[in-house]
Amino acid sequence: MVISRLLVMLNTTADRSRSPLFRRAAVTFAGVAALTGLAGAYTPGLAYAEPTSIARSAVGFSDCPALPTGVDPARWRCEVHTAAPQLTMGKVNVSLAPITMTHAEGPLPDGTNGQVWGAMHSAPTAIPGSLAGTATGEPSRRLRLAIQPEYGGRSDFYTGQLSLRFRLLSPLLPHGCTIGASAPLDFRLKRSGPSQWLSENPPLIKFSAYDDTFTAPAAEHCGPLTGPVNRRLGLPAPSGNVMAYDATYTFRTYDQLPAD
Repeated sequence: MVISRLLVMLNTTADRSRSPLFRRAAVTFAGVAALTGLAGAYTPGLAYAEPTSIARSAVGFSDCPALPTGVDPARWRCEVHTAAPQLTMGKVNVSLAPITMTHAEGPLPDGTNGQVWGAMHSAPTAIPGSLAGTATGEPSRRLRLAIQPEYGGRSDFYTGQLSLRFRLLSPLLPHGCTIGASAPLDFRLKRSGPSQWLSENPPLIKFSAYDDTFTAPAAEHCGPLTGPVNRRLGLPAPSGNVMAYDATYTFRTYDQLPAD
């Protein structure tokens, strides 16, 4: 389930003593929805979206969340980042369509670090190959498959942790067919090089990160095609999975944001 936009994530003293993965160098990850939070609750029935190559553009700061009570707007930043991840998971090997994530971070009244989730936007990406399947009363046919990342309800941008689900789209798959439906995939991103300032005004920073340790569960809620889908995608996949994450992000402090 999507966490509340007003959920404040407090870091422990041990967390704050670590060098932040994304603070200044690569602070934002919103990775990314779907970033609205999640692309809606699961609903029964059939649904299919034709894959597209471009996600919603990270223009403006309209997804910046409300701040916790009592914090200083001048010390809180709304961060918006866009990334095009490379995903290897089981037999899946795709360049995901761009995702856009927004979150806020800054000091809480007690001096600890706080974060508030904003939103994630994404688009489907076609999975190469096809899946043989049938619907009731229909002959066997080859099915197109697409994959779309959605926010999994947990994030910590100070340490590079993010959870995602991956919805699977096809004409004969239920709308709820999802990798990570019961428990989202947990990513712990590590920096793969120094960040690069592309612009000072407005601020625009480029960074790269990766995770090669995450576990990929089986797809669930895919109806009669659950077994064929998992065999086609090589799931579950306990090892050998990699997400390479190249992104850019920008930010503004809340005292610089336009009034609603």
